[in-house]
Amino acid sequence: MLQVNVLRTKTDWVKERLAIRNFKQPELVDAIIALDDERKKLQAAFDLSQSKINSASKDIGKLMAQGDKAGAEALKAEVAVNKTEVASLTASMTEVEKRLQETLVQLPNLPNEQVPAGKTPEDNEVVREGGVKPTLYAGAKPHWDLIKELKLVDFETGAKITGSGFPLYTGKGARLQRSLIQYFLDYNTAAGYYEYIPPFMVNEASAYATGQLPDKEGQMYHATEDNFYLIPTAEVPVTNIYRDTIVKESDLPIRMTAYSPCFRREAGSFGKEVRGLNRVHQFEKIEIIQIVHPDNSYQALDDMILHVEKLLQSLELPYRILRLCGGDMGFTSAITYDFEVYSAAQERWLEVSSVSNFESFQTNRLKCRFKDADGKMQLTHSLNGSSLALPRIFASLIENNQTEAGINIPAALQPYFGAAIIN
Repeated sequence: MLQVNVLRTKTDWVKERLAIRNFKQPELVDAIIALDDERKKLQAAFDLSQSKINSASKDIGKLMAQGDKAGAEALKAEVAVNKTEVASLTASMTEVEKRLQETLVQLPNLPNEQVPAGKTPEDNEVVREGGVKPTLYAGAKPHWDLIKELKLVDFETGAKITGSGFPLYTGKGARLQRSLIQYFLDYNTAAGYYEYIPPFMVNEASAYATGQLPDKEGQMYHATEDNFYLIPTAEVPVTNIYRDTIVKESDLPIRMTAYSPCFRREAGSFGKEVRGLNRVHQFEKIEIIQIVHPDNSYQALDDMILHVEKLLQSLELPYRILRLCGGDMGFTSAITYDFEVYSAAQERWLEVSSVSNFESFQTNRLKCRFKDADGKMQLTHSLNGSSLALPRIFASLIENNQTEAGINIPAALQPYFGAAIIN
């Protein structure tokens, strides 16, 4: 959530940054400032009336001690009028504050100066590429055929159990999935990320604090009886560990990692290429999250990008890193880098990770702060990234490593999988 003082003091700049995101309601900035003006006027009137009550209450006591009952009664009448006014002002302030917050949460984060202008994925910038695209043998198949032949994933039974988009991993497919999860967690913890297994449902306050509400309400599965939301990513519960928290400056940066299943009603990429594991409603992901000093958040972002890049290199997958344009970024992000791996069988790039800096947008909602060396309270910055999302990693691994003898397992993964090939 943006801070009102920033909207007020840098109004034109805020609107310019929102235009980079192709935000269609810049007038909300003016509406927020007007509501804040109204709130301040009401607060001033409230303070004046309360001051009159406090002053009169003291005078009433003095008059009563002096035996001036008539004077005391007159002041009591004034106090009663002021109390009625205070009650009315309190109700008005509550209503204005509610409208202010409801309007404020409609504004997305402001894009960093490095974010390119643009509206669609075609406007994203390729930062760099790595790895070698494999040349497959004649007759190589996409993963949706491979998983059937090798009995790795059973979509039909998953659909019977739950519905379309809920895969059932079986046999060596289940083992490969488990191997990837353990490898990713070990890789992250070795780099200093503290591991959690969080709840897989969150309450409304948690979803609001990380920016899923109200922006992504339609994408989340909602357990209405208890008003819990199934998580779209471990970012939500893990970041909320530090909701309403004042951390020690000496404890920053805080690095966290977590495995979780993820649930999304509208998951995956746009377009027709949504077969197999390319687009599912339940999937597994390993997340990395950092809570950092605001002076260090862009160094932390660079470190997280390099961390994910090295992980992809260890899997021997061809990849590229994209800096997303303003129109393609998520609601809460100040800047986002996507990682894509190349699927040789599908002949297309598949997104497998996003690494984002939210700056103070999330932590303002979270109220995650620290006291600096001068004793001033400041907001921390928060970042998160996928390290990694499983479905498309699984798909690209089996597609790119298929041979006529079977599917070769990358060397780094073999100790976890317990074999060098799936056949």
